[in-house]
Order: sequence, then C-alpha cells, then structure tokens
Amino acid sequence: MEPKLETVLIMIISNKPVQYLLVTLLALTSSVNFASTPVDSISVKHENVELAEGSHAASGHGETVGHEIEKEFNASELINSHIGDSHDFHIADWDGHPISFSLPIILWTNNGLEIFSSEKFHHDNTGEHVVDANGQKLVRYKEIIFYADKFEEMTADQRDNGAFAFDARPLDFSITKNVFSMLMSAIILFFLFFAVARSYKKNANAPKGLAGFLEPLVTFVRDEIAVPNIGTKKAGKYMPYLLTIFFFIWINNLIGLIPFFPFSSNLTGNIYFTFVMAFITFIVTTLSGNKSYWGHIFNTPGVPVWLAPIMIPVEIIGMLTKPFALMIRLFANITAGHIIILSLVSLIFIFKSIAVGPVAGAFVLFMSVLEMLVAALQAYVFTLLSALFIGQAVEEHDHH
Repeated sequence: MEPKLETVLIMIISNKPVQYLLVTLLALTSSVNFASTPVDSISVKHENVELAEGSHAASGHGETVGHEIEKEFNASELINSHIGDSHDFHIADWDGHPISFSLPIILWTNNGLEIFSSEKFHHDNTGEHVVDANGQKLVRYKEIIFYADKFEEMTADQRDNGAFAFDARPLDFSITKNVFSMLMSAIILFFLFFAVARSYKKNANAPKGLAGFLEPLVTFVRDEIAVPNIGTKKAGKYMPYLLTIFFFIWINNLIGLIPFFPFSSNLTGNIYFTFVMAFITFIVTTLSGNKSYWGHIFNTPGVPVWLAPIMIPVEIIGMLTKPFALMIRLFANITAGHIIILSLVSLIFIFKSIAVGPVAGAFVLFMSVLEMLVAALQAYVFTLLSALFIGQAVEEHDHH
C-alpha cells in the first residue's frame, strides 16, 4: 500500500503528545519540516488514462480504466529542499495547487533596484518561467535568480554552481525564508527581554511569569559561561553579547524544528549564517585583545629567536581556526539533525508501505526530542566557546 503524505503527517503528529505539550508550555517544539517541501515532490501521482484503440477493438466497446503512473520518489530532493533557503513559504496544497506565502524579491539589476513578489515566478524553480521586471527578463533556478539570456547560455554545471556566477545574476537582497526567520527571531528576542525588563522594574525581588522562567537561564550564562571563562571583573562587559548569541541561536534552532508557517526555516543550518556569527565573535575577540594576548601571538614566550618567524604564522592561523570551528560545529550539528529526521521519514516512501510508518514515526519522535536537546546544547556550546576565546584575549599573563 502506498502512503499519502497526509496520512504520514497525521500518524507522526499523533505519536508526539509529549512534544506538543512542551510547545504549549515553553513555546518550544520539534518536528520534521515539511513546510518548505511541496507535497507533489514526495507524494505518488495517479491519473486516469484511456486504453488504446486495440483494447477498444478487443472488448467491442470503449472503456476508460484507471492506470497508475508512478513518479519516483527522490529523497535527496526532499532533503535538499528542506535544508536549503527559498523565496516563499510552502504551506499546503489544495486541489493540486500549492498554497504559499510569497516573500518580496529585492534585486539590484542592470537597470537599478527592482522589487516584486516571488509569486511572479508561479512556483517555478527550474528556470522555465520568465519574469519581466521593468524590461529585465529573469528566471529562477534552484532558488537562484538569473538573467534569462545569461541563463540560456550556461551549461548544466554552471547552473548548478550559479551562486558564484555573479555576471549572470543580479545582486539578490530578497527577504528569503532564512532572512524572514532571522528578523522574526530578533523581534521575539526584543519583546522577550523587554517584557522581562518591565517585570523587574515592577518587582525586582521576586520575578514572576516570563521573568521567573528566564532568570535561571540568564544566571546560568553569567555564572557557568561568562565568569569562569572571562573573569568576574570583565564578565559583565560581555554579558549582553553572550546572552544575545545564546538566545538568538537557541530560538532559531527551535524555529527550524517547527513544521508550519511562519516557522520551518533552517537558518542555523545555513553556512553563511554560522559564518557571520563566528565572524562577529572573531571581531569581538580581536578588538578585546590586550597587550599580553598580542604578545603571545607575535612574541611567544619561551620560544627561541630562530623559531619565532615560524610561530607567528602558526599563531595567526590559530586565531582563524577558532571561529572556523565555531562556524562548522553549529552548521554541521543542526544540518545533520534535519537530514537524519528527513531520511527516516523518507523510508516510508522508499519502501512504499505504510507499515513502515509506525517504526519510522517512533524514530522520528526520538530524533525530534533529541533535536530539542541539541538546539539548546549547540547554543550553549557556541556561547561557551565564544566566552572562552574572549577570555583568552582579555586574560592578563604573568611571565615571571
């Protein structure tokens, strides 16, 4: 028996009462993200076709018989569509037509600034539908927007690596799913701590509600991350930054686990996002470096003079590998979790049997709960290592 997506979704959701209870209590949730994946890409197609004229002659009269035409399921396509970015939110399908929330396309083209809705592409992501934007012919291929004439001249390999074909595409400043998620999480973060600040103004001695929930987390970041790694005297200076990255990464990790609009993005599983976050930590660390810190880099204590020219580039490389480790660790862990969950769900369609559903659903539930733990753990690790690197930069060394 071949399962339909709707059946699988109902089955998985019904097996997750504990997880959705946590959603109600903590505004945290975890699940597989189907919102960015069109149902047509993972469901089995059926359509009626008429018999050939030879069958008509054999039977003596015309008949129309249901004939199943199966579209091969592509697990790689499903996974890539989930972990990648897009210009709209796919919400559902109704009567064979996708229902989506279109995001604004903002481009700097050869004719200047162009702004229009992603709805103009009519959900085409293959480069076939051409959009006329003030005289500019544009197409979209795998969520990358190209000039139509340049796109036609490109080979298949060039199209697949089109992110770096800057001469064939306009500058894209669009509000994509990841950008939308980032802005939404920033707004959530602002109102979250604005409400906490108001609560403390009214009653600083006994915070209640949201302030009472967040106070242990703030205290944890201060006492278990900032103070041990930076020191009591200087920890307060970096607490705003550490609290921001901790909650910002945690909230975005959780947003990526909620399977419906306006959530479902994979921001923290995007290498560009983790690069920027790691780069900010690198800038803060570099600007915070004291005389002792730079002395260890350019004049490493205890190293012979003849070895100093070798140690300087080694130390500089060490400076760069620290933020690189931050970037890769967050990206790899979040992306791996999404891939594992989607791979488990894909087993249902690969084996083409709903009997696999309960087994896959149980594993998905286990991985989803584990992903909730990973969401907090990766926020903690990123913040901890950032505090450690900053602490190394501000630490006073005694060489005597």
